[in-house]
Amino acid sequence: MKLVLTCEHGGNDIPDNYNKQFNNKAVLKTHRAYDLGTLDVFQYLKPLSDASFYNTTSRLLVELNRSLHHKNLFSEFTKNVSKDEKTKILKQYYLPYRIAVENNIKSYTENGETVLHLSIHSFTPIFNGEERHCDIGLLYDSTKKQEQQYCKQLKTDLLKQDSNLNVRFNYPYLGKADGFTTYLRKQFPNNYLGVEIELNQKFAKQNSMDSKLKQTVYNALDY
Repeated sequence: MKLVLTCEHGGNDIPDNYNKQFNNKAVLKTHRAYDLGTLDVFQYLKPLSDASFYNTTSRLLVELNRSLHHKNLFSEFTKNVSKDEKTKILKQYYLPYRIAVENNIKSYTENGETVLHLSIHSFTPIFNGEERHCDIGLLYDSTKKQEQQYCKQLKTDLLKQDSNLNVRFNYPYLGKADGFTTYLRKQFPNNYLGVEIELNQKFAKQNSMDSKLKQTVYNALDY
């Protein structure tokens, strides 16, 4: 099995020619702009992977983890730019990343390999005033037996490393909701497992993640 590692929300970069869209620079330092700590975790896990892809352009420019038809593909800061400008953004920042990952997976599956795709994300500890009781969320499609079995085993391996962790399935989001893995499942119905690993940002400081948590995830994946 080939391990493909991705990180769609690794940074909060805004290209210079779009700075005018972001008069409110403070928002770029928040979880709305990127997934805190994920690039750090991605780099830490990278030695385990057969292929890896990451993005540091802010999702407030364009959301790489949403399909082209999704209403939140463009944020409040870019949804009102011209159609031509949106096309440019897609061609320069969205499509190259998505196509590169898809082509890599395609090359493996065409050679008869099964691909495990782990997409690294993080979530805010408190949302709409309510605490999210979860340390690590494993998001998958519950109708896909291989994904379900893999996540059960991964949870077991994570808890072997740290029994105090609260590991939950399809929390704080559903694995079947619109996302890159959801799209890729449709492209590769047979030899593809797509799992999003959601890490609680309470373990993050700026764009770094707690070293113990990183080691725990690394050990569980390498178990």
